[in-house]
Amino acid sequence: MSDHHLPGEPPVPLILRRSARARRISLRISSLDGRVTLTLPGRVPESEALAFAEEKADWIRAHLVDHAELAPVRIGGRLPIEGQEVDIAAVAGRAVRREEGLILVPSKGAPRRLERYLRELARDRLVAASDFYAQRLGRSYSRISLRDTRSRWGSCSAQGALMYSWRLILAPPTVLRYVAAHEVAHLAELNHSRAFWEQVRRIHGPYDIQRNWLRTAGNTLHRYRFEEIDES
Repeated sequence: MSDHHLPGEPPVPLILRRSARARRISLRISSLDGRVTLTLPGRVPESEALAFAEEKADWIRAHLVDHAELAPVRIGGRLPIEGQEVDIAAVAGRAVRREEGLILVPSKGAPRRLERYLRELARDRLVAASDFYAQRLGRSYSRISLRDTRSRWGSCSAQGALMYSWRLILAPPTVLRYVAAHEVAHLAELNHSRAFWEQVRRIHGPYDIQRNWLRTAGNTLHRYRFEEIDES
């Protein structure tokens, strides 16, 4: 997989994927976050795929109108961290740090640096929440992994492996903790039966507010884009 951009204003990030099963170049725009993906057969040069995208530029941009609310992460922008909107500001040095109402990021590679910081923060919060609820449940998990999933906020395997979306760190802390309780409860009930929801309520307490937040506002966490875009 490689990243390119469709020329124009603003530039549109393109994700190129190779597939041994592909017979021709295909183009897909995600209905969730507007990501533009080109899939090409193994031997087709990238230049041909990029030319194909440029031919479809008007069509691509027309479809992206529905995703006008996408928010590229950059210095001077804003971002929610643990449910609180903060301003993104430049800082000297290499470290990312938080202050009241601010997230300070070195200018060079700011989006990726900030993403790495948020992933680490998400791991800290999710490990702590998973440990807390696992102790309440009286079960243990095997490991925790973080991904940038778009179809689910978390999962629990039959082997006790927990997986979470790192973007939960953008949500209010109560929502992150609810997702942790939900997945930990699967260690006892690997289903969504009445017994499962009783386990969630037992270790977490009432959860309707957090569950409804994910249903109504969860998709907004996917609008933040951490790709580098050349704006020169």
